[in-house]
Amino acid sequence: MSDTVYALSSGAPPAAIAVVRISGPKAGEALAALAGRLPEPRRARLASLRHDGELLDQALILYFRGPASETGEDVAELQLHGGRAVVAAVLAALGTMPGLRPAEPGEFTRRAFENGRIDLSGAEGLADLLFSETQNQRRSALALASGGLVRQVETWQARILAISAQVEALLDFSDEGDVGEAWPDLADLAAVAEEWRSWLARPPAERLREGVRVVIAGPPNAGKSSLLNALAGRDVAITSEVAGTTRDVVEAPTAIAGTPFLLVDTAGLRESPDLIESMGVDRARRTLEAADIILWLGDAEECPDRERAIMVHSKLDLLPSSGEADIAVSSVTGEGLDRLTGLLLERSRALLPGEGEIAINARHRAVLTEALAHVRDALGATDLLILAEALRLARRAIDKLTGRAGVEQMLDALFGRFCVGK
Repeated sequence: MSDTVYALSSGAPPAAIAVVRISGPKAGEALAALAGRLPEPRRARLASLRHDGELLDQALILYFRGPASETGEDVAELQLHGGRAVVAAVLAALGTMPGLRPAEPGEFTRRAFENGRIDLSGAEGLADLLFSETQNQRRSALALASGGLVRQVETWQARILAISAQVEALLDFSDEGDVGEAWPDLADLAAVAEEWRSWLARPPAERLREGVRVVIAGPPNAGKSSLLNALAGRDVAITSEVAGTTRDVVEAPTAIAGTPFLLVDTAGLRESPDLIESMGVDRARRTLEAADIILWLGDAEECPDRERAIMVHSKLDLLPSSGEADIAVSSVTGEGLDRLTGLLLERSRALLPGEGEIAINARHRAVLTEALAHVRDALGATDLLILAEALRLARRAIDKLTGRAGVEQMLDALFGRFCVGK
């Protein structure tokens, strides 16, 4: 944290504009060395950037004094012309300055976290925002990055702390007349526990990030690969009239009306003497077990799970539907595909977080599960000391959601997801 770091914080050149960011105690000194003098803090100024007497670029420069900056440190920003040579020259000049070094992936955001400018859940939301590809992913990531979870956590912390204060008062001052000796009212603690159960029952953030898993399955030559290509809008899988063409699992991440899906083509389900095809069939069966939705292209009685399945007659251009299917489509003519995507979107609503709802990830669920266990212990306690300890452990667990305790082991993994300039 005593180093001053720098990096290109915008996309790879060439581009119209390239943004180079500098953060640390020597950020102002580095900016002044390039621009001749520091601009007024938080005011953009056009400057000629020079190094060893050579003009590097005409750029907009900004300076932010810590702690009122993005990272909580002194920060300088150079908005350059986005040519490769310009960016390379400026980064090379910064590399010659004592006390400066290139930033590690995610280091700017980690410094913001270490300096209290962002909480851990906000950093996770920012990481999700960087990788978001659909509008639903963007909205969910923004809700997390803008502090939606931390505000909720603060209310839980305040409510549990209020109950803890009652318990500690009974333990320490029960002999004084204004405290009393009654067992504390734990109704609000029970209400918090119920809220946590509700949050744990929400659709997970991972499903929004990775997409609703739609597995296309059925016997060989049923049109699975053609349907995958039609839904994905591109040629993902090889199609052929020869049965058993698909030997392995083929995945196609796809967005339909802003909703993320992971479309999965599988080998036709049949007994085969061919070793490779048999391995593909085994993988197909395992893939079916992990499906959120199954598009079944075979006979209804052979469907492995009717509850998760949509029965599809897939060759409407060749054969009329028998009436057993939920929907009939043609991958060749496109007939019925709009109705099928409508069904997928309808099913996905129950599987994905609702509009504006904060989606919690696996780490959040683990923390809430741990905290909920301690609250259960508190609600079942018959001794004030045990009650006080259970409440303390619950508060400590819930602190992990915002990064105030017990998260050191996963910080490197989280911030390593970011690009260098973030």
